[in-house]
Amino acid sequence: MKISTPREVFPGESRVSMTPESAQALQKLGFGCVIETGAGLAAGFSDDAYRAAGVEIAPSAASVWAGADVIVKVRPPEPSEVALLSPGKTLISFFYPAQNKELLEAAKATGSNVIAMDMVPRISRAQKMDALSSMANIAGYRAVIEAGGNFGRFFTGQVTAAGKVPPAKVLVIGAGVAGLAAIGTATSLGAITYAFDVRPEVAEQIESMGAEFVYLDFADGQGAGQQDGAATGGYAAPSSPEFREKQLAKFRELAPQIDIVITTALIPGREAPKLWLEDMVALMKPGSVVVDLAAERGGNCDLTVPDQKVVSPNGVTIVGYTDFPSRMAAQASTLYATNIRHMLSDLTPGKDGVLVHNMDDDVIRGATVTHRGDITYPPPPPKIQAIAAQKPKEKVKELTPEEKRAAEVAAFKAQTKSQGILLFVATALLLVVGAVAPASFMSHFVVFVLACFVGFQVIWNVSHSLHTPLMAVTNAVSGIVILGALLQVGSSHWLVVTLSALSVLVATINIVGGFLVTRRMLAMFQKS
Repeated sequence: MKISTPREVFPGESRVSMTPESAQALQKLGFGCVIETGAGLAAGFSDDAYRAAGVEIAPSAASVWAGADVIVKVRPPEPSEVALLSPGKTLISFFYPAQNKELLEAAKATGSNVIAMDMVPRISRAQKMDALSSMANIAGYRAVIEAGGNFGRFFTGQVTAAGKVPPAKVLVIGAGVAGLAAIGTATSLGAITYAFDVRPEVAEQIESMGAEFVYLDFADGQGAGQQDGAATGGYAAPSSPEFREKQLAKFRELAPQIDIVITTALIPGREAPKLWLEDMVALMKPGSVVVDLAAERGGNCDLTVPDQKVVSPNGVTIVGYTDFPSRMAAQASTLYATNIRHMLSDLTPGKDGVLVHNMDDDVIRGATVTHRGDITYPPPPPKIQAIAAQKPKEKVKELTPEEKRAAEVAAFKAQTKSQGILLFVATALLLVVGAVAPASFMSHFVVFVLACFVGFQVIWNVSHSLHTPLMAVTNAVSGIVILGALLQVGSSHWLVVTLSALSVLVATINIVGGFLVTRRMLAMFQKS
């Protein structure tokens, strides 16, 4: 079977869905690889690089589509490309079936199979095929780079002979894959980074990356009863009106001190929520930057213009590019081609170049939007939630000095009481034993109790880190053990003799080992 890659026809698209490296891996699965001439040039992959990897170079798009069993693309196919599909062929690309109903119907009419990389379920097993996350990761990184290119200062603070430069303050709205990538990049560049998300469970992730999570002053603590992100496949749920008002009020409070805002709030299939309003832009300092990663669906900022960079009346730059991954075409192509390779690996369980479209597989079923002339979108919900529901951790209340003192007194009284009870019980038991046992037994018993007490205090009750310095003491204890064993080894009872011999053996091992360890320890303090 042949896997073919045509050149992307969408204006400005620089990515390619097959790289020379991924082509070699696909050939190991038993497939033949074909690519249209020049398809990888914009991403930095020449035809010669593909030839060296064993890929056949096709002269035109028509020949690519005509001879292919599997077509892999980046962008959703154009209507003219869908017309080239036929029964038995499989198309793998981004498709966005919720927004492209007519395209879905056209694909159904061809009788072909269409796998939408944007529909891969967000479960652990499918992470290697999650192309949305791969592209979002690049978009978040590139957003910070674009912001830096339009920002007139350093990200990191500096103290130089020419003066002091304060660090930039960055606010990232939305802590999904793109948001976390932006947080990591901004933090690594030295900026003071703040982040907000409607899902309180991501606060720990944000803080672990060195950013500060922006909490809202809400009556019920965090999130105001927001639905858990897992209910919408790993994305944030829409906010309630009350929560939105609190959210916007917090953003207005932060706007005057923030230098760079990166908005990433977007749920596939829905219009982007407006989170950074015109009045917030007006509150920002001149020279500040807003990078809107949701520009393709209307943008999170009121002033965003898709595919353009505009400047507000007060000098704030709003970047509304919709092709951030394509602006890093080599890296984006490498990651996307790897996602495609993993998808084809799952579709080829026999590694024999034969595609097996297993609709019982959760990942394949979830990503398939048309199959043998039927529309299979929307898929059934995955059996496993993308993110397990988590209860917010309760904050430990700080005790006042009076409360701490009262707690210490109560603990001391409880400890004293328990020790008194134990002492009373032990005394009563000794009295009972002493009333019936012979005098010789009691003398041995007292020695035994004292030995247990001394052993506990000297060895058992000491921290393990102090055992090595205490080797000399343990050697002395072992010497007492040997002395006692030697006195008993001449007994007429076989059991006493056996136990005495074992005691001599074990204590000897302990003494010899103790001296060796002590010698090594002392040698550490000698110059030679």
